[in-house]
Amino acid sequence: MAETAVRYLRSVGAATVAEPAPARAHPDAHPHPRPRPGLRAVREDERLPLDPGEFRRVLGHFASGVTVITARDAEGPAGFACQSFASLSLDPPLIAFMVARTSTTWPRIARAGAFCVNVLGADQGELCRGFAVSGADKFAGVGHGPAPVSGAPRLTGVPAWLDCTIHAVHTGGDHLIVVGRVDALDAVAEGGEPLLFHRGRFGHFTA
Repeated sequence: MAETAVRYLRSVGAATVAEPAPARAHPDAHPHPRPRPGLRAVREDERLPLDPGEFRRVLGHFASGVTVITARDAEGPAGFACQSFASLSLDPPLIAFMVARTSTTWPRIARAGAFCVNVLGADQGELCRGFAVSGADKFAGVGHGPAPVSGAPRLTGVPAWLDCTIHAVHTGGDHLIVVGRVDALDAVAEGGEPLLFHRGRFGHFTA
């Protein structure tokens, strides 16, 4: 991935080390400005080996909220539980989430081209567990209606939701980084407590 990024940056001229001289230099300017350092990818032999279990254990100390990403394709509703969600940009309004390359739900979301982010509340741990199971009918007994722009399932009772169009998809190791442009959103339950995930367990927020 680092090598790919370097190749891209070089292709657009980001690796140029010499800058054109200004038409008129400032009297205090250094007569020989230092060149920019060249971009370099990290070699495999420079990376310290990491145990996947230890990596997961340490990162588990970072508490996060929990969402359910949903979409609707020709086969019907699809969705999966996702904790790797974040706001990305205010102008334009962009959000991002990460999904495993092995996900069977992601291809359906990709085909739909749009999705709804359902932010889960403190009492929706069981709802999250239902959407974390692979191969089951995740929408059985789950109330939902269409999001206003995409028509993706907007789950009943969630504190907030964001209706999005897929803006870009980037590779990130064994995951994909999906960037969505927000077309509509609302906070249904202002002040509602969020569902938190920390060290493999659900929790609640306490001020």
